[in-house]
Parts: sequence; structure tokens; C-alpha cells
Amino acid sequence: MSFLDTLRQWDEAVTCVDRGDLSEALRIFLSIQDPNSKICFDIGCLHLLKQELEAAEKAFDCSIRKDEHLAVAFFQRGITFYRKERFEESLGDFKRAFKALRGNQLIDYKALGLQYKLYACEVLHNMALSEAQLGNWEKAQENLVKALDFKTENKLNAIDRALQSTLKQKLFKLVEFPSKVLFKPNKNYVAELEKKDYLGKAKVVASVVPQDIFSGFAPLQPQVEDNPVRPKEPEVLRALEGEPHTVLFEFVPETSDELAVVPGNIVFVLQKGADNWASVVFNERRGLVPYNYLERLEISLASKQNEGLSAPPTREPPTRPERKSDVTLSDNNNSEETQTKDARPAEDSLIVKVHFTFTFAVSVPAGSTYAVLIEKISRKVNLPSDRIMLSLTAEAKDLSVIDADTDMASVWSRAGGGRITVWCHAKEETDGAPQKEIHFVALHSYESLNPEDLSFHQGDTITLLSLVNQDWLEGQCNGNTGIFPAAFVEEVPPSV
Repeated sequence: MSFLDTLRQWDEAVTCVDRGDLSEALRIFLSIQDPNSKICFDIGCLHLLKQELEAAEKAFDCSIRKDEHLAVAFFQRGITFYRKERFEESLGDFKRAFKALRGNQLIDYKALGLQYKLYACEVLHNMALSEAQLGNWEKAQENLVKALDFKTENKLNAIDRALQSTLKQKLFKLVEFPSKVLFKPNKNYVAELEKKDYLGKAKVVASVVPQDIFSGFAPLQPQVEDNPVRPKEPEVLRALEGEPHTVLFEFVPETSDELAVVPGNIVFVLQKGADNWASVVFNERRGLVPYNYLERLEISLASKQNEGLSAPPTREPPTRPERKSDVTLSDNNNSEETQTKDARPAEDSLIVKVHFTFTFAVSVPAGSTYAVLIEKISRKVNLPSDRIMLSLTAEAKDLSVIDADTDMASVWSRAGGGRITVWCHAKEETDGAPQKEIHFVALHSYESLNPEDLSFHQGDTITLLSLVNQDWLEGQCNGNTGIFPAAFVEEVPPSV
């Protein structure tokens, strides 16, 4: 089935849902050969709406297999498992959805064709309910308290009511996805499905013959002797602000004024600051992105991007520039005194240097609780807090381990000059059967001066430790551990 046929059937099915004909919509969806992840998600939503839980589970399984980073698909499958009273599997899917949020308050799927925002606080809300169904009331309370850190004003009351219910060990209401809200095909692509008559009806617009009523093409006009006129700039490009740039690396924002982008996105740079941060526009949103994550795009050469696959990147990955102040690039009218004040670190904060597979630092308020510290580190290493162990020494022994029962005052008393060093260890997952190791073979040599990167030579075997994002992996090779570009390696098929 061609892409146009798939697009046409997808649009017809969504139109049927809009007018309430769910059976016909489901029939059209199921007739699509090789559906993509979004279409599988839509099929699962319709089955869930019709209380066909087995079929819904299979559809969401298919959606996740095709896109393992689709958080909303994990969320919907978690709801399906909850309705089937398979609470442990439901809890697992809600945890996966929360992990896919990568520490963000929400994911807005509008740009992907789904009019829905998945909130982290709602995912934690459902995690708490699954824990409550399993009788783990303390963990349920912990998840709801954690949800307060990700709350928005319109979600606060629901979280408070759920927290009150857990204190009385009473169940509360599940947060559900509106199943009639589906992924829709790109409206620009759908518009191209309509047949167009580019010639139209002939009409005389100019003639050298007086009172010409010729009904065919206009008579020939005198040739222009001057140089040819410069081609008109396309309206869609001329209407956009800024200079077009291609995104080279994924950027995950850490503040509200930064903008999330992934490789391949086209952004328009409005202004570049001296601190290497650029104010850009992407999908009608405006925010800050490191300029060294971008590459200038020449519109006249844009068509050359489709001339086959490019070679793997050879330059070092960029580092995140330091933010010298909390003001955005558009606030250039602020006084120098204000910027200097914002740039100074808070006097009551501590710098915690963390040794992990790579070394990094986080800033926490002086006298912080264990929950604050573990949450900061959890976001940096992209692991759930329950899979992290902290210690004051390289070896996590009894006296050096930092956990929820540790007297944090004694920990902070070790700080000198506003700094302290801790070690972070990832706990092994204990979900039953041991996990099989995944190995890669290096297609190209990779050398980097960055301490967190893993260097290797062509032909080396690398053991996968974790998936950082779609472009970077974390692995171990020749006794060393670090991150490396996925484009440089190829997975080794598992031995039988």
C-alpha cells in the first residue's frame, strides 16, 4: 500500500470518528496494511472505547513496538491493564510513560497530530493508584507527593484529593485518556490528496489585438530584452522570521525558557547571544537553544539533503553552554547591574559533584532533604530514584551509603567551601529473569576528549548499558564506560 493510500484511509477513518461512526472507522483502520505507530495507537483507542480490552492491548503493543519512545502509548496500555485488573503490569507501563517524559512537566502532542497533553503529575497519579491497588499505600503516597513537584494549577485539586484518600487507605479515581482524541494525519499532506486543475480555464489577460475575444491561450507577447527577472522568493519562506538552521543534536531543556528540539528539526534563529545561546522559533514556539547544536541552512541547497545517507559524524559532540543569567535574549534592555546580580550563585546553595559513569555537578539548597538531592541526580542520570544508590565513598558500604534514613545534616557537614563529592551507583533491576546483554560492533573508530565519552576502535565489541536518546547510547568497552554515538555502531545479532 502506498503512502498516499494509507494517508487517504487514515483521514477517512478519523472523519468517521468525528461523526460518531466508530465501527466504520475501525473497519477502515484495520484495512490499512503496515500501519505506523500512530495508526496502531488510534486502533487501540477505538477498541478501548468499545471495551474490547484484548484487542486494545494488542494494538498498543504494536504501537510501542514501532515507537518505543511514545509515552502516551505506554500510558494508554497502562489504562488497559488497569481495566483488566492486571495492576502490576499497569504500574510498569505508567513507570515507562513517566520515564519517557524525561523529567519534563508535560508532553504536548499537538505537533504530532494529537490534540492532547500528557502531564507528568497525571502519570504519577495513576502510578499511585496502581500501587494502592497492590496494597502499597506508602509508595502510593510517595508518588502523589512527587506529583506535587510536577503539578499545574488545574491539576492540583485532583492530586490533593487523591493524597487525602491514600491517608485513609481508600482508592481514588483513575485519570483516563479521552479515547475519541486520535492522531490525525498532517493536514498539509491531506490537502494534497485533492485533485487540482493547475491550468484552469483560459482567459485573455493581455493582447495586442484590440477587442480580442480569443478563448484559448493569450497571443504571443514581445520578448523582453533585459536580463531575466530574479525568481520570486517562495511566500512560505519569506514569511518566516529569522535565519533557517538545522538541528544537529537533541537538546533537552532544563528551564522554562529553553526549547526542546531533536536532530533534523528546522528552526529559525532570531538572535544569537554572546554566551552562545540562540533565540529561535520552532513550530510557532519561541525559546533558547545552544547555537553549537545548530547548523546554518541554505534554502537554495535544501534539496541536496535527500541525496542519500550522510557519513557518520566525526566531530566532537557539543557541550551545553553555561547560562550567565536567567534573562532571555530578548531582554536586552535590562541593565548591566541586573544581569550581574542574576549571574551570581545563591549564597545558601551547595555544589554536589557526582561520580557516575560520567562526572557532573548539581546545585541544591543548603540543608536539603534526601528527596531533593536524589530527585536532582535522578533527572541528570535519567534513571528512577529507586534504581539509584548514593554513597560518600567510591564503594557503597554501610556507613557511607546515603538513603532516606540518613541524617542529611551529617552529610552536609562534610562540605567544604560550599562543595561536596558523592558517588552514584545504578542498582540492578530485579524483575525476575535476568536480562540478556545487548552487544554492538564498532563500524568506525571514535575518539573523544570528553571524559564522559567512550572511545573505541573499528571492530571493537561494546556492551550496551542504557539508551540515552535516539542518537546516543551508553556502553562499556575494554574496561571503560561512557556514552557514544549510535551511528558509529551496529547491533550484534543474539546467538542462538
